[in-house]
Amino acid sequence: MKELIKNITELYGPSGREHEVREFIKKEIEDYVDEIKIDKLGNLIAIKKGHSGKTILFDAHMDEIGVVVTHIIDGGFLKIEQVGGQFPLNLVGARLNFKGRIGVVGIEGETDKELRENYKNVSLDNIYVDIGVSSKEEAEKYAPIGTFGVFADGFVDYGEYCLSKALDDRIGCASLIETIKQMKDNKHTVIFAFTVQEEVGLVGAFVSAYDYNVDRAIAIDVTDSLDTPKALKRMSMKLGYGPCIKIKDLASVSDREVVDWIKDTAVNNNIKYQLEVLTLGGTNAAGYQRTKAGIPSCTISIPTRYIHSPHEMICYSDVVDTVELILALSEADF
Repeated sequence: MKELIKNITELYGPSGREHEVREFIKKEIEDYVDEIKIDKLGNLIAIKKGHSGKTILFDAHMDEIGVVVTHIIDGGFLKIEQVGGQFPLNLVGARLNFKGRIGVVGIEGETDKELRENYKNVSLDNIYVDIGVSSKEEAEKYAPIGTFGVFADGFVDYGEYCLSKALDDRIGCASLIETIKQMKDNKHTVIFAFTVQEEVGLVGAFVSAYDYNVDRAIAIDVTDSLDTPKALKRMSMKLGYGPCIKIKDLASVSDREVVDWIKDTAVNNNIKYQLEVLTLGGTNAAGYQRTKAGIPSCTISIPTRYIHSPHEMICYSDVVDTVELILALSEADF
């Protein structure tokens, strides 16, 4: 599965530009599902039919955070805007991939005082991207206004831990791909929704389930791991302690019956789990709660360090446990 994680995280796929990721997933799963389609927004929907008369939807978003070129200044340097939740401090010194052209982010400062102040107050207004050209005209050939960029860093395998850009949420996508390949004779009909544009407002999730009668929806995403020095004190998620069952975040409160069903399934199958109360952020579960007349929803989160940075980190055993939990849920009564 690590080769799958490496391949999918290193793809280029900012919000609204997920086509490479979608084609990769389609090729991986098309021989293992009963139905597959791409909707008008670009969500990839795959179905494995069951016999219970009930339907569960599992979601993972294909997009990653990125940037977009807004202006090209003299000398061929790019000015950028965020696509999704970028922390400007994470951009300084980072390498960005603009559809094959690699740039590096620098920070402005004409005097020592100004440079120091800009480092203290990094913003999209005082950084730029150098793509290795000497003129505005040359830059326009490689990265014209409107070109999307993503972090250019690749996958690193530490054994127990893994590091990469775009683990949010390609690790969710990889977990669903692996689940599809392992799933045999599932009791419930299972819809796998690989969705677009989560990072800019849960866009794909608002429509991906609309044509289906879904009994329960579960987003598979990442959550903060608070096991680093002096991390936020009001949250307890940790690497290596199993997938997290979300109670709430800023976007949604998980359905109580769905939460209890997931917990009971984990206990009955001896799968480690954690409970998650996230004091920030949100997932596609909020989109499914607002679909049609409403779908009871929850999130299963994979704890991750350094979210929305070029170097997100997970524990591999948490991913394995997540796949086992999804497989168990496809058979669990409710």
